[in-house]
Amino acid sequence: MRKGIALLLVVVAFVFATYSLTRAADVIKLKGANYLPVTHPMSLLSGWFCDEVKKRTNGQVEITYYPGGTLLNPVKMYDGVLTGITDLGFSHIQYTRGRFPVTEVFDLPLGLPSGWTATGVATDFFNKYKPKEWDDVHVLYLTTSGPIILQTISKPVKTLEDMKGLKIRAVGQMSDIIKALGGVPVPLQMPDVYDSLRRGVIEGVTVDLSTLKYWKFAEVTKYVTADWQLGTGITFYWVMSKSKWNALSPDIQKIFTEVASEAREKQGALWDQMDIEGRDLFKSKGGQMIDLSDAEAQKWIKAVEPVMGDYKKSMVSKGHKDADVDGWVKYIKERIEYWHKEQKRKAIPSAF
Repeated sequence: MRKGIALLLVVVAFVFATYSLTRAADVIKLKGANYLPVTHPMSLLSGWFCDEVKKRTNGQVEITYYPGGTLLNPVKMYDGVLTGITDLGFSHIQYTRGRFPVTEVFDLPLGLPSGWTATGVATDFFNKYKPKEWDDVHVLYLTTSGPIILQTISKPVKTLEDMKGLKIRAVGQMSDIIKALGGVPVPLQMPDVYDSLRRGVIEGVTVDLSTLKYWKFAEVTKYVTADWQLGTGITFYWVMSKSKWNALSPDIQKIFTEVASEAREKQGALWDQMDIEGRDLFKSKGGQMIDLSDAEAQKWIKAVEPVMGDYKKSMVSKGHKDADVDGWVKYIKERIEYWHKEQKRKAIPSAF
């Protein structure tokens, strides 16, 4: 009897051990990377994505998350996904100018009024045109920020003439926009901007309002020129290795897609929330907000018109037609109108 019980226990232990090993072998282990600071809301959102995928797959997928640039910096993020350093990566297209030429249309002064609206527009644009520049990865979602504005440390910029000669941090096509406005663009990664502002290496930065709080720029800038009428945004991506995506079962791919859609919706609302928080914090610290008059804003818009023309020439040289670019811009402006009306209808607050 005792021998029978002992034998049964051995069999049960063997079966349990075999099952556990099989389950362990079935777990899909992935890596996700984000360059933003650990406590930044957008970094937390990527962390939520990783946790939510694990939860909804009942632990079948585990994504080890590396925020704060601990695995890859923003410039190397996309290549890091392609080479397998990470399986999922979050960064934005201005860090790798020329790599996403079609999507770079969102770097132009198109009148994007808010992050919620811009994210809806970017999503529609990607789904409609499916730019081949993204074919090497699986795009979980794209999201475009609220309008980029000018922050300066010591000189208030009230007119276009005030921009002349100012050293302003800018990357991607924002460099061309700063040149067109009379400034001197200085390319820096975001983690280097705060100290460069503090030490006076640069005199200002062009980014969205959220950075006043979440990159602490309100501590080192005194003036914000709300040149939101230009409506240039920063388009971020959350992408996944194509091979790792293709290796997932359809059921798990469906979960990834559902979580990505929810994360994108959260991100759209988050842009405007962060912009409002950044603006309010800046004002509470005594910072001065400078609003451009309609007449002054038109001067700025006219000054950057050549950037639009240069982009079109660049795209034609890559094999596109004038009509292609005109079509993209027309579609984007139509979707801006649609999504901005939706934002107002839903009473989603924005900074401008």
